[in-house]
Amino acid sequence: MKIVAIIFCLFYIQMAVILLLEFRHPQRTVAWLFILLCCPPLGLLFYYYLGRDYRQIQQINKRKVPLLRELREHVKNRCLVVENPEDSGNPAFNNQMDLLQLLSHLPKGPITGKNQSRFLFEGHEAFDAMLEAMESAQEHIHLEFYTFNSDIIGERFQELLIRKARQGVKVRLLCDGTGSLKLSRKFIKQLKSGGVEFHFFLPPLLSFMERRLNYRNHRKILIVDGLIGFTGGMNVGDDYLLKATGIGSWRDTHLQLEGDCVYYLQFVFLKDWRLASGERLSHPRLFPVHPCQGTEAVKIVISGPDEDVDASEEICFASLCAAKRRIWITTPYFIPDSPIIRALKTARLRGVEVMIMIPGKPDVEFVYQATLSYVEDLQDAGVKFYKYRGGFIHAKIIIVDDLLVSVGGPNLDMRSLYTNFECSAVLLSPDSIAKITAKYQEDLEHSDLIDPELFKKRGRLVKLRENLSRLLSPML
Repeated sequence: MKIVAIIFCLFYIQMAVILLLEFRHPQRTVAWLFILLCCPPLGLLFYYYLGRDYRQIQQINKRKVPLLRELREHVKNRCLVVENPEDSGNPAFNNQMDLLQLLSHLPKGPITGKNQSRFLFEGHEAFDAMLEAMESAQEHIHLEFYTFNSDIIGERFQELLIRKARQGVKVRLLCDGTGSLKLSRKFIKQLKSGGVEFHFFLPPLLSFMERRLNYRNHRKILIVDGLIGFTGGMNVGDDYLLKATGIGSWRDTHLQLEGDCVYYLQFVFLKDWRLASGERLSHPRLFPVHPCQGTEAVKIVISGPDEDVDASEEICFASLCAAKRRIWITTPYFIPDSPIIRALKTARLRGVEVMIMIPGKPDVEFVYQATLSYVEDLQDAGVKFYKYRGGFIHAKIIIVDDLLVSVGGPNLDMRSLYTNFECSAVLLSPDSIAKITAKYQEDLEHSDLIDPELFKKRGRLVKLRENLSRLLSPML
């Protein structure tokens, strides 16, 4: 027994050293140490397939596209680049130059000023807009989705994509290997035989064999002819049209974009397409001169394990710290790290109104329990939590004062902020902020405030379940 104990101690010390060297975030390190201590064989198996492996990230970096540097510079010179408050079109930035500088200098694309946007809040509205845009395609259709289902709406997309491909339009579809795991082989075969170029981003079997299950492409992007772009929170599936069992229909927020910012959505797609297919696309016709005369300032934000900067986390943290009046958040999964929690608490100390809207019913119970474990602590700091009862709220929104609104893309959890491949749009236009603010207020009418006193009275077993989920949440 002594020999076994010594071997176990040596193993645990070795794993602790590896974790301390690999992980930049203490919460993730503690979570892995806990599961390895409680159940070494299971913990080791989980870590082998789900642990963040920087050696694998380096391999991804080696295959990473240099982002078409020459073409990127050419495109940037064509755009209206926002670098000062006057160009942003938002007077609130006159007193927030530091935040504007951060937005401007985060890598992979500037704030562009010649754009127009349209919010899409319902499934029917969003899918109709996407189908209409694809119907008009003359040159190419590029799609990139975390989840693409072979259901009713998926078949509508399939029929249109095959028809456009047969008309000579180049159609490329990229789906995440984990998120689109249920996509049938028959459905994919029909796409390919119809002329659609299809690839999985990190296919399921390859991900399992090469230890990449931890990496998920959570981006939702559609680009038509390099002129019209869509991004936001919606995947392709009937959940947005029909009432899902037990939780109702999904309420989300998506964006239709035109103008300079579409070029940067295109760059994201081309990089991911190269990583998944090996094909390098760089023809200038993918970046046509657009006719948009809009004046909205938009920043496309990309983040992932192949990037040197956690851009989603940087923008989130900086925006929360800049708030002077309000922080309104909607997120389906709320599993923040220490800096985000600290930013929310200090915002309350400054007198900032902080409201966080989460689902009233979960789609994943374990993750929901982890979300609830953060509520009481932040309520004590004065943060208000609301449960949405109009279905399942899947929108990812952050509204900060009258400065900006972030539409994603990323959930407010550690997986989205540090591990997933993510894409979001930050809009600075006062008109856009006003529209999303009105929708947030409408959603509040379909939400219930979580009463702090009642919430504290939940049973010990409930709290134990929440805290256990929270302890393991950094791995989620």
